[in-house]
Amino acid sequence: MAQNMADYNGAWEGTLSNPKSFQIEVSIHDFGTKEATLELSNETLRANFPIVSENDSEFTIPISETQSFHGTCSEDKETISGFLKSGLLLYHIMLKRTTNTSYSGIWNLLMVEELRSDKVYLSIENGDQETYQAYPFFGDDRFTGTWAYDFQKQQDTLSFSDFKTGVTFRGVLRETEITLELFVDDYVIATATLSRTEAEWKRGGFTSEKRSSKLKFPELEALVVNDSFPNTHAILVQQQGVLVYEQYFDGYHENLPHDMRSASKSISSTLMGIAKDEGLYESVDQSIFEFLPKEYQSYKNSENAGIDLKSLLTMSSGLDAVDFGENANRASPATEENYQQSADWTASVLQAEMLYPPNTHANYGSANPYLLGVALDSMVPHSMALYIDKTLFQPLGITNYIVQTDLNGRPYFGGGMYLTPPDMLKYGTLYLNKGSWKGKRIVSEAWIEKSVTPYRALENTTKQNVYGYLWWHDIYKVGNQTINTLEARGAGGQYIVVIPELDAVVVITSGNFRNGRGQQPEKILANFLLPKLVD
Repeated sequence: MAQNMADYNGAWEGTLSNPKSFQIEVSIHDFGTKEATLELSNETLRANFPIVSENDSEFTIPISETQSFHGTCSEDKETISGFLKSGLLLYHIMLKRTTNTSYSGIWNLLMVEELRSDKVYLSIENGDQETYQAYPFFGDDRFTGTWAYDFQKQQDTLSFSDFKTGVTFRGVLRETEITLELFVDDYVIATATLSRTEAEWKRGGFTSEKRSSKLKFPELEALVVNDSFPNTHAILVQQQGVLVYEQYFDGYHENLPHDMRSASKSISSTLMGIAKDEGLYESVDQSIFEFLPKEYQSYKNSENAGIDLKSLLTMSSGLDAVDFGENANRASPATEENYQQSADWTASVLQAEMLYPPNTHANYGSANPYLLGVALDSMVPHSMALYIDKTLFQPLGITNYIVQTDLNGRPYFGGGMYLTPPDMLKYGTLYLNKGSWKGKRIVSEAWIEKSVTPYRALENTTKQNVYGYLWWHDIYKVGNQTINTLEARGAGGQYIVVIPELDAVVVITSGNFRNGRGQQPEKILANFLLPKLVD
């Protein structure tokens, strides 16, 4: 007899069989031979997938409908750099050679190296007969969370998936328990037995090892710890090429990729500059329709034909794509919350009305850089993710990162990369050094100069900051001194701040996504960091 889901509404709590289960070893055996295989393994999982490729330098290995591995082998055959695609995420994995034909690396499925809590929680909501919603949470809140969907039920078994990570959940319903299994493809990677609970869910609460730094900010650290500056995860300060302050909070550390949200829009700008330097397109004055696939040419009209790459880089497309502020139209198909719910993001954006002629008014909206990603995808000859890795991240020595994609598996230029704070600092230093890293040119100085040029004010923002090529400008007062900054900003308080006149870069990461404190890093910068840097 099938259970009525109304009887299961409420909170459930259990203990994971092994909190290390989400650290999965990725191995490639017999590479370059007909017997080549990809292996995924943890304490309970051992799954093998054949490699069928005529090109060892770049290859794709299907794992499931939503998972695959796409990689490229280095010229010296010492490493394989690739992306394990699972759900909406591209996990970059560096596989190192262990034998002549074998390579190995680690896939941190939940982004953290190891869960610091073995607790798993499940909220079952709106249960009625065969219908329900179920939302899983982990005791370690450093994992950014699941996007559950596709809720199914057959007899005493329910199933649903995480749209973001690609993990599938299956629960067997008992009278007082739920046996929950977590899958990659058809392979169980972790289990937990859940019981009803009325206790408050305990998530986070982890400490970080205090570091010794040249600069001291005891008052700031006390304010972070006592929640006067809540959910601050990392603060890094570099001046004159020296890391003078580095501190982590709430269990975060230097090897943990952090959700950059829209701060990664600035990285999208850099990639457009690299493509320009390589001659993949001629000018930022070219229309976006020169780069869109044939199926989208029918959306071109007399008003939007003038949307060029420059207007997208400066949030000046004129599209009704305003994500927030007084000018926001929540009904517009081109706002981020709307086009991301549609089956065809590009079509939804191009169907939006034009508020202004292109390159006349600037209004912040993620649809603008999203279209840049579609454009760059048409320019690069092969995988855009591998292009990003080869042209930007490998030269910067960045290997531990994750890229969010759109529904087509294309890196999403509207935001969502995950970089570690030290790697975010490297990226900021690239702009401080006008496009060079350790003496090597990565992007032209001409592009950097155009990127940092203030074009027009963002009319839908509170301070109406002037904006460059997907870079914010701001002004701070320190005593009688005025400090100009160039900033990559992301929701929740993700900031990369480049301060040329002080020869400094600041990185602040946070988790203030729904409490109105997303601009808290500006207070930290103005009241604590800048006064010390000016001295």
